[in-house]
Amino acid sequence: MAEYIPLVTPPEERNEPALWFAFRKAEILVVNGDERPAMPCCVDLSEHGLAPQRSQYLGLYEGRHCYVVEISESQPLPRGWAPLGLRDLFGLVETTLAALSGRAYQLLEWDRNHQYCSRCGAPTEPRRDERSRECPRCGFTSYPPVSPAIMILVTHGRKLLLARKPAFPKGRFSALAGFVEPGEMLEDTVARETREEVGVEVKNIRYFGSQPWPFPHSLMIAFTAEYAGGEIRPDGVEIEEAGWFEPDQLPKLPPPISISRRLIDTIAGRLARGMPAAGDA
Repeated sequence: MAEYIPLVTPPEERNEPALWFAFRKAEILVVNGDERPAMPCCVDLSEHGLAPQRSQYLGLYEGRHCYVVEISESQPLPRGWAPLGLRDLFGLVETTLAALSGRAYQLLEWDRNHQYCSRCGAPTEPRRDERSRECPRCGFTSYPPVSPAIMILVTHGRKLLLARKPAFPKGRFSALAGFVEPGEMLEDTVARETREEVGVEVKNIRYFGSQPWPFPHSLMIAFTAEYAGGEIRPDGVEIEEAGWFEPDQLPKLPPPISISRRLIDTIAGRLARGMPAAGDA
């Protein structure tokens, strides 16, 4: 896997080609190649007639400096460049590069939304020693936000509990999920969300894995748990349908880029082979 080294302080001089994660609103600009899209690589975007509205230094990817920038919709794109939805990029490029694209978008959104102090209203200034913006008037410091959210796959013998949100495409089911509330432990979130969304109690909660999810700035933390009681009762708001599924009779699932799909595939595979659901991811 390619190496990414996060850094805050940019080089004093830009004299080597760098990777540019350029966004127009929520779409990333890519250079269309013969096989897959690529990030623009040049010393400066002015070479292509582009003038970024804002910029953040990201660090090094495979030894190359990286920047994220915001490009106005009014600027015409260079020939061969095209906007691409960030979700569409996942799966088309190397995993580390896709994750870095998501990180870049989150940092750009944070920078755009924190130009002014939320405490006193004064313009903020970026700090050079850490990823933050500081208010010179009152000293309040803003950091890029991360919203932790749990994902939980409940098992009952060989069966998996999957649910459908109203916003899902027709026929698609996934694991349960929900945001962590202030002062709440992750295990408490797992139990609360399962109870609230489908009316089921759980036990033997086990950590599975995590995935940054830049829509807009979530950190998905996935768990497995065993059924401990209750009848499935979708809440009718977050969940419109839920049920138990055999591992060899699963419904339409989320795309492979999401940790929900990896969670379901891994646990379903274990159960299909007669293994316990809990185990290393």
